[in-house]
Amino acid sequence: MLKIGLTGGIGSGKSEVSKRLAARGAVVIDADKIAREVVEPGTPGLARVVAVFGDEVLHPDGSLDREKLGAIVFADSDKLATLNGIVHPLVGERVADLQRQTADDAIMVYDVPLLAENRLAPMYDVVIVVDAADEVRIARLAEHRGMPEHDAKARIAAQATRQDRLAIADIVIDNEGDLDDLETRVAQVWHDLLTRAGRG
Repeated sequence: MLKIGLTGGIGSGKSEVSKRLAARGAVVIDADKIAREVVEPGTPGLARVVAVFGDEVLHPDGSLDREKLGAIVFADSDKLATLNGIVHPLVGERVADLQRQTADDAIMVYDVPLLAENRLAPMYDVVIVVDAADEVRIARLAEHRGMPEHDAKARIAAQATRQDRLAIADIVIDNEGDLDDLETRVAQVWHDLLTRAGRG
C-alpha cells in the first residue's frame, strides 16, 4: 500500500485534487470529514468538546456549531491545541479501521489539512502539497465561500506558512491556474504515483 499525505493551505484547492485522485482510483481518507463524524451528536467526541468548551458551541438541535467553535479556537492557540487533543486521537482510531479494510496494493491518499502543523510527514511514503499564493487563496475564499478578507487572512495565519508546507513536499501541485491546468497536473502526478506503487 502506497500511503500519500495530501495537504495544502485553506483555499489552495486541496479538496479538488483529492476528488480528482479519487476519480482515478485512489482510496481517499478525508481527515476533515472524519473529524466531523467523530463529533456528531451522541458521540463521545462531542461530549468531550462540550465538557471543555461549554454548551454555547452547540446549535439548538444539539449538533456542533462549527462557526462558533472555530471563532473560539482560531483566536487562541491553547484552545486550538486542546480541541486537537480531543479530536485527533479519535480521527486516528477511525483511520486505522479504514486502513485495515483496504487492499494491499491500494494507493491511499490521506487528505490532511494540518499535516505540516502536526509534523505528520514521516507517516507517509509521499507528501503532496497543493500550493497557491496567499492572495489567490484569499480571492478564492471570498468567491467560493463568501469569506471576508480579514477572516481569510486569520485562517491562513493560523496554518503553517507556504514555506513550511513546501519544505515537507515530495510533490508540489501548483494550483494558481484554471481547472484544466489542474487536471493536467493531477494526471501527471497520478502516473507518478502508479509508478511508485509498482503499477505503472
